Amino acid sequence: MSTAITYSRYGGPDVLTPAEVDTPEPGPGQVRIKVRAAAVNPIDLKIRSGMMDGIFPVEFPVVPGWDVAGVVDKVGEAATASVGDEVFGAASVGGYSEYALLDQPVAKPKEVSFDTAAAVITVGETAYRGLHHLGAKKGETLLVHGAGGSVGTIAVQLAVSRGITVVGTAGDRDIERLTVLGATAVPYGEGWAQRVRAAAPQGVDHVFDASGAGVLPDSIALVGDAARVITIADMAAAQHGVRFTGADPADRFWQALPQLADLIAVGKLDVPIGSIYPLAEAARAHADIEARRARAKVILTP
Repeated sequence: MSTAITYSRYGGPDVLTPAEVDTPEPGPGQVRIKVRAAAVNPIDLKIRSGMMDGIFPVEFPVVPGWDVAGVVDKVGEAATASVGDEVFGAASVGGYSEYALLDQPVAKPKEVSFDTAAAVITVGETAYRGLHHLGAKKGETLLVHGAGGSVGTIAVQLAVSRGITVVGTAGDRDIERLTVLGATAVPYGEGWAQRVRAAAPQGVDHVFDASGAGVLPDSIALVGDAARVITIADMAAAQHGVRFTGADPADRFWQALPQLADLIAVGKLDVPIGSIYPLAEAARAHADIEARRARAKVILTP
């Protein structure tokens, strides 16, 4: 037996409780890791609340979370890692736990901490996927909505590294940080489109919406084509002819994780980490995120 965080009904953060669960056993091709860090993502909160029931149905009791990093302690037949390896990846069984199973373990470079490895998984893959689907190229201009958030911050860095001119909408407290990362940052809120036009007189070629703040109509007007806009956060995307990416588990670019880890290892990608909580305090972590007391990535440590 081992300890995990579970919930047996939809609700607020208080439904999350530590529990003794059967320690998972790796099947063919899988590895089991002793979890050293598990990342909390906004989708975890939405699933826990029941908001995503029609998209991500669950079977109670649920062990939430996917993003984990740790040390392999047991391997299944034909596994691609060995006992003692430091790895990270998306857990096939909930990540808020002392132990987790990985189908596709990714080697963690020694220069990358367990916390950072866990933190980059979903947000890094999402940023990479969004840019891939947009097809933005060197010399073009990309607008990132929600550039100060975890996904937006990585999208900005990846785009800048590819020679793409980036304009990002963000809160006042993130403007300076985004400028350092190479973006032209403008405040979000009323009048954002005019501010973007002033910041990018050459025009905008693509829009990556990581905010879900009702910005799609004006974004389409900026680029002149809904096919040049993508969102990971606005559920009204289809009404505007915009691609929504994230609902289909098959639409994932987990092959991007080794590239992201290498960029972190050589100092070319920064993944801001905000708060770190003991695993047993997962409910407090969720509550702090919902109350906006926690910024950047939140990590749980068993």
